[in-house]
Amino acid sequence: MRIIPAIDIIEGSCVRLSKGDYATKKIYNEDPLEVAKTFEAHGITHLHLVDLDGAKSKHIVNYKVLEQIASKTSLKIDFGGGLKSDEDLRIAFNSGAEQITGGSIAVKDSETFLRWLSHFGADKIILGADAMDEKIAVSGWQESSGEELIPFIQRYQKEGIKYVICTDISKDGMLEGPSKVLYKKILQKTAKSKTDLSLIASGGIAEYEDLQALKDLGCEGAIIGKAIYENRISLKQLEEFILAS
Repeated sequence: MRIIPAIDIIEGSCVRLSKGDYATKKIYNEDPLEVAKTFEAHGITHLHLVDLDGAKSKHIVNYKVLEQIASKTSLKIDFGGGLKSDEDLRIAFNSGAEQITGGSIAVKDSETFLRWLSHFGADKIILGADAMDEKIAVSGWQESSGEELIPFIQRYQKEGIKYVICTDISKDGMLEGPSKVLYKKILQKTAKSKTDLSLIASGGIAEYEDLQALKDLGCEGAIIGKAIYENRISLKQLEEFILAS
């Protein structure tokens, strides 16, 4: 299972929110590159970079941070937050993104999202399936779409999507443990499709044991945020997990 630390960006700083609420913003470091380099020094190879300003503005904003991290580390970055247009995507890939995550656009403009999937391929486009009470949330989690989570994933799986990041918003930033029951349900419901699903768990990871539990479920990756920044899981532990995997 891939270990994927998260860096969320507001106004160029590394922050974390609770349940996607911008009012809960806590700044952990004003230099995201420094954070990324620290991850890389501990054997981390992947990074989840979220443009929270972009998610709110509905267009890419913090691409300079992406460019800096991509050019000064060897981390493979998946980038998301506010990607709505072909121009947003062009900027993200030109700035060094290895993959992009589309969430709101997959709900509100499936035609564009499917065109991206067809043009760039399933290794480059990640489906962001973030939900509250198994209903997909959009616009930086500020609104519910009313769309059911699992049918939403299944629909795009039939279209060839491979990577899915699923966040249970009620768990995000709360350090109460991930939604293991939900992930198990998703993996069971998508197992019979012709397209294998690489499910990336996100939200709620609080301790080292959560990682093994997600790996045992069959998650392909785990995104970790606040547990790192609050020193609930050390980078040394992550390094050991990677070496043992």
